[in-house]
Amino acid sequence: MTPKVFIDGEVGTTGLQIRARLAGRKDVALVSLPEAERKDTARRRDAMNAADLVILCLPDDASREAVTLIDNPATRVVDASSAHRVADGWVYGMPEYDAGQRAAIAQAKRVTNPGCYAITAVSMLHPLVAAGLVPADFPVTINAISGYSGGGKKMIASFENKAAPDYTEVPFRVYALGLEHKHTEEIRKWGGLDHRPLFVPSVGRFRQGMIVQVPLQLWALPGAVTSEAVHAALAAHYAGQRFVRVAALEETAAMSGLEPEAVNGTNELRLHVFGNARREQAVVVGLIDNLGKGASGQAVQNVNLMLGLTEEAGLDGVVNPAY
Repeated sequence: MTPKVFIDGEVGTTGLQIRARLAGRKDVALVSLPEAERKDTARRRDAMNAADLVILCLPDDASREAVTLIDNPATRVVDASSAHRVADGWVYGMPEYDAGQRAAIAQAKRVTNPGCYAITAVSMLHPLVAAGLVPADFPVTINAISGYSGGGKKMIASFENKAAPDYTEVPFRVYALGLEHKHTEEIRKWGGLDHRPLFVPSVGRFRQGMIVQVPLQLWALPGAVTSEAVHAALAAHYAGQRFVRVAALEETAAMSGLEPEAVNGTNELRLHVFGNARREQAVVVGLIDNLGKGASGQAVQNVNLMLGLTEEAGLDGVVNPAY
C-alpha cells in the first residue's frame, strides 16, 4: 500500500517546497485538508493520525502542540521546525552525520530536521572534532550569510513586497546580535562542542542560498594541524556520500571567490577548505541551498529513508518551486 504523507503547514515556505518535491510521485500519497480546515484542530488531528508519516512545517510552539495531537503509535513524524533539534527521543535528521545515522533515521518514529545554518556548520565541525583535529573545548567562531527566504514569508515580503510595512532595500544585514540564535545550541550539541560557538549570521538581498564559514587558527590547534589534514578528515568522513561533496584542494585553490547561490535548486552540501600554510590559517566553508539540503530537500531525504523509498527520489535535478 502506498504510504500516506500529511504536511501540517503545507502553505508555508518550507511546506510548499516539500510538497513540490513529493507531488506527482507514485511512491507516496499526499493527504491535504481544504483551506478552510487547515487550522481546524480536530481535522488536523484526524489527518495526522490517519497518515503513515507527518511532516511538521510550523512555528516551534505549534510543532510541539501538533505532536501532542498524534496518538496513533504507527504515525511517524519529521519536524522541520527547531522545536525538537536538541530534544531527547528525537533522531537528528542528517543521514551523513555518522555511519549509523542513516539507519537510525530509517527506523525512527520521530526525526528532527536540521536547521540550515546548523547542518552546514555541523557538517564541518563534527568530523573535525571526532577526528581530534579540533578539540571539543575549542573556542569556535562561525560567520554565515543566508538568502532572505530563510526568514519565512514575513522576511520574503520585507524584501520583495514594496507595500509591506517593513519593506527594505538594504543589501546586507547582520542580525541575532544578542548571540542567542536558535541554531547555536543545535550546532554545539551535534558539532560535539563543549561550549556554544560564537555564531554571527547575516542576511543578504538574494532569495536563497547560503555560505557558512568556520575560520581556524591552525597554530592554536594542538598537534600541528594543517589545512591538508582538515581536508583529509572531511573527505574521509563523507566519502561515497551522494549529497555532501568535499571539493578537492586543487579546485578550491583555483577559486577567487564563492557565490552563496552556487548550489541553489539542489540537495547538495558542498564543502571547501581554504588554507594559508605560511600564516597557519584555514577557513572551512560550506555552501548550501537554505531551502534545499537546508530545509525541504533534507526533509524529503528523511521521508524517503523512513518510508523505505529510494533516498534520492524527488531530489535529483533542479527544483525551484514558487513560494
